[in-house]
Order: sequence, then structure tokens, then C-alpha cells
Amino acid sequence: MPAFDLPWEDLKRYRPDLQEPAGFDEFWHDTLKEAAQPEVLVSAHPVATGLRLTDTWDVTFRGFGGDPVRAWFSRPAGVREPLPAVVEYAGYGRGRGLPHERLTWVNAGYAHLLMDNRGQGDQYGNGGATPDPHSTAPGGPGPVVRGLLSPRDHHYRRLVTDAVRAVAAVRALPGVDGSRVAAVGNSQGGGLALAVAGLVPDLAALLVTAPFLCGIRRALDLTDASPYGEITAYLSVHRGAERAAYDTLAHLEGISFARRAHAPAHFGVGLRDTVCPPSGAYGAFNRYAELSGADPRKEIHAYPFNGHEGGDAVHVRRQLDWLKGVLESD
Repeated sequence: MPAFDLPWEDLKRYRPDLQEPAGFDEFWHDTLKEAAQPEVLVSAHPVATGLRLTDTWDVTFRGFGGDPVRAWFSRPAGVREPLPAVVEYAGYGRGRGLPHERLTWVNAGYAHLLMDNRGQGDQYGNGGATPDPHSTAPGGPGPVVRGLLSPRDHHYRRLVTDAVRAVAAVRALPGVDGSRVAAVGNSQGGGLALAVAGLVPDLAALLVTAPFLCGIRRALDLTDASPYGEITAYLSVHRGAERAAYDTLAHLEGISFARRAHAPAHFGVGLRDTVCPPSGAYGAFNRYAELSGADPRKEIHAYPFNGHEGGDAVHVRRQLDWLKGVLESD
């Protein structure tokens, strides 16, 4: 697929206008307040994985509505001192899978929490273990169109709340330095990590690649690839529902979350990405922290000949080097 979004030189300067809902901040303040519970952790049980150099726990914490959300928590075996932590969010349609699947951050010396996606896990990967008991509002079968006609009913209101609560959960686990917690994600996971950065003011770092839900209205005009294509398909059947859908999606806009962020940030983007168009990532990067009063360290790496895979392992190496510099600097 050839490059299809704005030219790279234009992307570097791209600062899109937003149709931000007047009650955006109140909506998320009230949502998170409703989810607040004195004890975020429900349980943490050690599990046998066959790995000698990694210790892993099956964690359950309270997310949206107090619902139980599952996660894998891993640490380098035999390390006793408190470690900085990476909270990772999985991609669209994927669950937490199996505990030995994602070992990069543990091998780099971090505590690692991989959050399950409620109501997802059946499209690829190795499954999930967190149902979504609230998924009854009008909408299509895919997560992005569940409850599309109301921001209070939408699937991502619950999933973003879970993502914020995951940071509280990792801080409550033993052997974690709660002052050094990073949010990490790719695609849907990148959109969740970006939302967390906008909603958790004391996050220590953000690493996001190919973020979903950034520049949503433009993405709907540019691509029919899933997940955006699921929204297009829904609206092609439910003619006249656009206004309600656009209002809901505006409450989930990643660029709006980016504007409110404080943490140092590391972005990655493939310029031929037809799943999450690169203008969304650049819009979030260029408007990052503009409302928070912070002036965080930030950088973005573009891969002109890559699509949704971005820089792949090359980019992960850059992430490792950058995060070490942020979390381990004096």
C-alpha cells in the first residue's frame, strides 16, 4: 500500500482542530470517580509458567463498575528490590493471552502488568478471561461499535476506565516502585495508553505506537480497514445516527487525551499505516501536553515504508533505550 495520508513534511506540522465536547473533562472525572474503590486489588496468585527467570502472578483487580479485570503480573525472578513498572495494553480483539507471550519488559528488568481487554480476546492471539457484563446497549458486534450512540454506554468508556485502574493495581502490588510507572501500547493498546496519560497526571512515561482512536473523524474519511471500517459499516445501516456516533467518539478522542498529558512520551508510526492513519499519531504528538502546563520530553519515530507494524523490533529497541533513560535517570 503506498503512502495515502498527508505528506511527511505536513505531518510533522499537523495540529488538527478538534470538535471537543464541552463536558469532556467532567465526563471522565465523573466516570473515574464512580469506579474508585478503596481496594483496587481482588487477588494475585502465583502461576507456574515453566520459565525459570520470570515469576508471574494471575492478578484480578477492580475496573469499571467494580467489575473484576484479569491481568498477568511478572517480575524478574529472584529480584527483591522495588522495580519500575510497565503497564501494557493489548490490541483490538486480543486478550491477555498466555503469561509467557510477552517477556520483553520483564527481561529488561521491569515489573510488568499486562491488562486483559474486557469483552475481547476472540479475534486473534490466545484468548482472554474478562467478560463485559455491561455490553447491552445498541451497537454492532465489534468492540468499537458497542454502545456507539451514547458515550456513557460505549465499550471504551469501560475499557479506558479499566486501563486507568490498572495503573492503580500495579502500584498496589508488592515490589513495585509506584513513582515509576509507564503506560505502553500499540494500536488499540496505544490508544488506551494515551488515554491513561491524559487521565493519570503522575504517570512516569508513555510509549505509544500506531495509536487507535486518534484523529477519529479524519480516519473515518481515509480508511475502511477495521476497526474504523466497523464504524463505517454500522453507520451505513443506521442512517441518521452520525451525530450521536460522532458525539460518542469525541469523548474517546486520543488527541484530546494527549492534550491533557504530563508524562514524557515516545511515539512510533508507520507512514503507510491504513489501519490507524499516521495523521492521528502526529496530531496527538504535536498537541501533546498543550493543556497540562507540562513541558515533557517527547519524541516520535516514523517509518516511511512500513504500515501498521511500524518499526517492529527496531522500534522496540528504541523504546527500551528511551525508557531506561527516562526511568533510570538521576
